[in-house]
Amino acid sequence: MPVAELHAIRARAVTKRFGDVVALDGVDLDVAPGQIHGLVGPNGAGKTTLLGLLLGLAVADGGELAILGTPIRRSLAGPDGVAGFVDGPGLYPSLTARQNLAALAALRGAGAGDIGDVLDQVGLTDVADDRAAGFSLGMRQRLGLAAALLTRPRLLILDEPSNGLDPAGKRHVHRVLTGLAADGATVVLSSHRMDDVEALCSEVTILNLGRVVFSGPLSKLAAENRELDYRLVTSDPQAARRIAAGTAGVTLIGEALVVRANVPALDDLVVRLVRDGIALRELAPVISPLEAAFLALTEGAAR
Repeated sequence: MPVAELHAIRARAVTKRFGDVVALDGVDLDVAPGQIHGLVGPNGAGKTTLLGLLLGLAVADGGELAILGTPIRRSLAGPDGVAGFVDGPGLYPSLTARQNLAALAALRGAGAGDIGDVLDQVGLTDVADDRAAGFSLGMRQRLGLAAALLTRPRLLILDEPSNGLDPAGKRHVHRVLTGLAADGATVVLSSHRMDDVEALCSEVTILNLGRVVFSGPLSKLAAENRELDYRLVTSDPQAARRIAAGTAGVTLIGEALVVRANVPALDDLVVRLVRDGIALRELAPVISPLEAAFLALTEGAAR
């Protein structure tokens, strides 16, 4: 089977330095076609550097990198079919949204007829003739997404695409990205919002000081042997505390009804509550499994 069918991105031992700073230190990464892949890490982890390599904005110092089946050599020219933005989209503030896209379409050889389609796709049709200078951060992000979609990319690279979006705008962008993946495009996005990553991504890579500390399905981060803190709301808090205190593998945290447990112990607690006729009104992790794993793998590593 050709490499292009196996991986939209394949990196092996990729390194990148800026003077004495090691931005990427032997990064391995596999991203399958049609996947939405999350890239997370603390400040200084190397996320922006890696996204820049994928967009052809920089070249690696060492290792091997193939994008859409094309090996990337020591050149800033990336393969066709890749689009996106790093550190926010570059826009002309004095031009309207439509004029910004027209300028980019002319530069990239895209069809002008696609401009209306991508504006509609990201929900900016009503402000298409407004100047970008007056756009909110969220609107600029959506216009940047529209610009990336002009060339109908097979691989979309996005840096904090939900930054500045209100709930409706975020939901709209989520629909766009999941629709692209359903049609076979690959999306790699970085985000500091764990809820966005969990809502969108099937797999995630966590970077820490330029190294990959985890890469794989989100489900692996919620492994059954990992203890998390869960908030319980029941019809009888006092009885629930008594049962929780007597359940093996469950630890009560503080005065509120918060328990620390792995998945099997939590299942046992729920069974015991129901068996004693106590209604369980809410059971939710205090922080998400992804956030808990992120903190465990990167705590104290920000620079």
